[in-house]
Amino acid sequence: MDVKKVALLIGALLIAVITAVMAKNIFTGAGAQTAAAAPAVPLGPKVLVARKPLTVGSMIEPDSFSYQPWPKELVQGAYYSQGSADGDPQKMVGMVVRNAVTAGEPLTRGTLVGPQDRGFLAAALGPGMRAVTVPVTQTTGVAGFVFAGDRVDMVLTQQVEGGGDGPALKVSETIVRNLRVLATDQAMDQVKDKDGKITVKPSTTVTLEATPRIAEKIAVAQSMGQLSLSLRSIADTTAELERAVATGQVKIPAGTNPAQERQILLAVANQPLDSNTTFTTGGDVSRFQRRTVPSRPVSESQSAGGYGRSPMMIGAGAVPAGPSVRISRGNSVTIVPVGAR
Repeated sequence: MDVKKVALLIGALLIAVITAVMAKNIFTGAGAQTAAAAPAVPLGPKVLVARKPLTVGSMIEPDSFSYQPWPKELVQGAYYSQGSADGDPQKMVGMVVRNAVTAGEPLTRGTLVGPQDRGFLAAALGPGMRAVTVPVTQTTGVAGFVFAGDRVDMVLTQQVEGGGDGPALKVSETIVRNLRVLATDQAMDQVKDKDGKITVKPSTTVTLEATPRIAEKIAVAQSMGQLSLSLRSIADTTAELERAVATGQVKIPAGTNPAQERQILLAVANQPLDSNTTFTTGGDVSRFQRRTVPSRPVSESQSAGGYGRSPMMIGAGAVPAGPSVRISRGNSVTIVPVGAR
């Protein structure tokens, strides 16, 4: 091989190696410079952020929000900052969501409405629901142990006179179940003493959430007798939901994710019910009380039309001592004894 050609080949290889090394150094230095040029975003004060989606009308609970650091340049004056006078989480429990908030979104003062703010009750009502107020006493209002957010049943106690002799029928009936308490005596927060303990304040009125149809029933029931509230257990809501699922009242569409399924189940569980009601009469409590309404006796005008037509018929105003047959002819009623002794 020619010496000149060998020298050219070696020179070309050296140039290629040097070029590859230089290119590697150039790209490596550019990458390191780019990574170093990205400065860390400075974090500002901690603000209240929703830990879960908050729908319109839902009440704020202790686990609904938490403080998280937020970029300083993105902090707005409407945010609840840690250490501010109105940013105390304990004071915000019981407030109502006016505008929907997604998970991870900061809470603003325009999003929440407190009990002292105008329009609070309208914001607390669910879509299509109404607020109805009923008077209560220490006896009918569970001795003041009913607070906003509790669930109660409504019991109507009345006397049915009927048309016959004897005492009236005494009966109590659960007319509505699973009503949500919105307020007691225009107060949504719990009263605490100087030691921080909850003090029971007897209520004279209780505001409840109901459908328009149930609100009409409650208005009529107030004129029929005495209304009483029965406090429901938290476990009863789960039982009602399981019953609704078993009977087919709740239908989950196909393709529903767990979050949507939970919202559907909560909507059913929070719905007040006026069906499958129960009642108790005085006879169920005491053997000396009635179980039925006093029947209306046959008047003299009703039974006079058939009197005198047969020697077996009973005279006006008389009551057969033994078995009898009641014969009706239009508006005329005749009592004929059979097998009289």
